[in-house]
Amino acid sequence: MTTRPQTILCLASLFSGADFMRECARLGHRVFLLTKEKTLEAEWPREILADLLALPNTCDTNLYFEAASHIARQERFTRVVALHEFDVLTAAQIREHLHLPGPSVSHTRFVRDKLAMRLAAREAGIRVPDFVHVLNYQDVAQFLRYVPGPWMLKPRFSAGGIGIRKLQQPDEVWAAIKELEQSELLHERPSFYLLEGYVPGEVYHVDSLLKGRDILFSSVSRYGRPPFDVYHGGGVHTSITVQRGSEEEEKLLTDNQKIISVLKLSDTVAHAEFIKSRADGQFYFLEIAARVGGAHTADSVEAASGINLWKEWAKIEVESPDQPYRFPAARQDYAGIILSLARQEWPDTAAFADPEIFLRIKKKYHVGFVLRSERQERILELLESYVERIHIDYGAVAPPVERPEEL
Repeated sequence: MTTRPQTILCLASLFSGADFMRECARLGHRVFLLTKEKTLEAEWPREILADLLALPNTCDTNLYFEAASHIARQERFTRVVALHEFDVLTAAQIREHLHLPGPSVSHTRFVRDKLAMRLAAREAGIRVPDFVHVLNYQDVAQFLRYVPGPWMLKPRFSAGGIGIRKLQQPDEVWAAIKELEQSELLHERPSFYLLEGYVPGEVYHVDSLLKGRDILFSSVSRYGRPPFDVYHGGGVHTSITVQRGSEEEEKLLTDNQKIISVLKLSDTVAHAEFIKSRADGQFYFLEIAARVGGAHTADSVEAASGINLWKEWAKIEVESPDQPYRFPAARQDYAGIILSLARQEWPDTAAFADPEIFLRIKKKYHVGFVLRSERQERILELLESYVERIHIDYGAVAPPVERPEEL
């Protein structure tokens, strides 16, 4: 008996997940997309979409409910999938509203709420930076007395470096909290934040693919500079596959397995970040998301391994008796990402002609590449050279975005 085609509702408030949608369509399933008006010019795979609806940029969850329900009058959805970090909770809410299978709102909070995931990790014995919920001010005062500064004030439901502040003195912390108290937006009030002790060190990311609760594949990489420093201070973003078989890789794979198990992730992709403390050499868990990593992480993983996380995730999502999932063989090469804002609208990168270039990143006012080699040393050599050339010939700096709504 042939399984009927599934009808999948994808949510992407920013451009993301084109390969996921194409793969679902290639496998014979119907794909609908809910996005926002500001993304209408993006290169969505319109040729395979059953429909694309763009909601107002300032819409709330209720309008997503209404849009999904409107389509559901004619279509029977079988899946609701978030393709971007900012849509994960909304997708869970729609699933519950329409009574569809998939992670619940309470489960999803653990991969969206930085406070919830830290509490779960700490209770499971996973090392995390010292933190406190900005809720009880006596607790905050005690935290400031016993945890030396600087401190990171982090929105619980943001992503990347958006809205994070690095504060040096207790007076700065209390001033920032007072400012939050006066916000007209409820989700910007203090209780939606946590305060974390700053841990200087190198930041790593582990990108995984899960079938059920089994991790089929993980790729471990290290950022050149912490993403917060690049996001708020400007400069060139880089990432490189860590040395395969190294102590670092083994330790991070183990820690990644622990946090995925604690949070009970299943049938998904995961992007986890850890920091290696310069002071004690230990790894600390920072955060995890049930999504494909941004900033061309998926392209880097594919360059090094041949595994396209978007496509493999799509296959897992629509698996059926007549379309059983089989994980493909993975290569063990190395990859690097280099990405920067550019002064030019469409930078000319013809002068970069190394055969290790796997992908030229094409995005307005950006310049960048994904590199591939059998040797990590070659990737390191190219990144070092490219950082300087890009800084001189293309580099630009822009003020950081403070709210997701500004993206």
